[in-house]
Amino acid sequence: MLYWFLKRIALGPFLRLIFRPQVEGAANVPAEGPAILASNHLSYADWLFMPLTLPRRVTFVAKAEYFTTPGVKGWFQKKFFAGSGQVPIDRSSGNAAEGALASAKQILAQGDLFGIYPEGTRSHDGKLYRGKTGVARLALESRAPVIPVAVVGTDVVAPPGKKFGSITRPMVRFGEPLDFSRYEGMENDRYILRSITDEIMYEIMRLSGQEYVDMYAARAKDEAKKAEDETRRLEREAAAQAEAKRAS
Repeated sequence: MLYWFLKRIALGPFLRLIFRPQVEGAANVPAEGPAILASNHLSYADWLFMPLTLPRRVTFVAKAEYFTTPGVKGWFQKKFFAGSGQVPIDRSSGNAAEGALASAKQILAQGDLFGIYPEGTRSHDGKLYRGKTGVARLALESRAPVIPVAVVGTDVVAPPGKKFGSITRPMVRFGEPLDFSRYEGMENDRYILRSITDEIMYEIMRLSGQEYVDMYAARAKDEAKKAEDETRRLEREAAAQAEAKRAS
């Protein structure tokens, strides 16, 4: 009930009025039955705009901590995340990746839409990074079709590291469903999983127009941070040397 209240009354109309999101290919999303929506990830606003363009509910998995924080704040946090279409990762396996997979399979088994970001984290520079193979495993184990999705412009609305940027019209593009039934029974073959994942990422790249980088986003972020820290260190050293020269 809270999900539809937020989407249709409290939050959705406001987002539509202010940002006027555009959509292409929404007919590629089935009117009923399970499907995996595999999307690029430019901003924390992605999970707001992508579901907004569809009449069906889209569910994502979120950290269990969002649902277990004690106190009044925790209660409101739990209600918001649950109501906005997110479910906690199943921690019964003791592994976050396996827990996310278990939660996702439960959602798909109920005949619902499941949203996933194969990159695993937001892009820090607007490029599209290598996908993790969890989306391929999920597709083979659930036998649900994969619909590639490109969300464009959300990094302008909410740039990395900022809560809000500037107003623009985000675009959500849904590609044609991808069927991987030809690989049935091969979910433990890492080469097959990589091939499926790369095919999904290629379709996302084609829809989004992003530059593709064959590197995991988390590693790219770490390397970018190290380079930034090194640049700052050199700048501090140069400033110190210049100050020493002036003092002498």
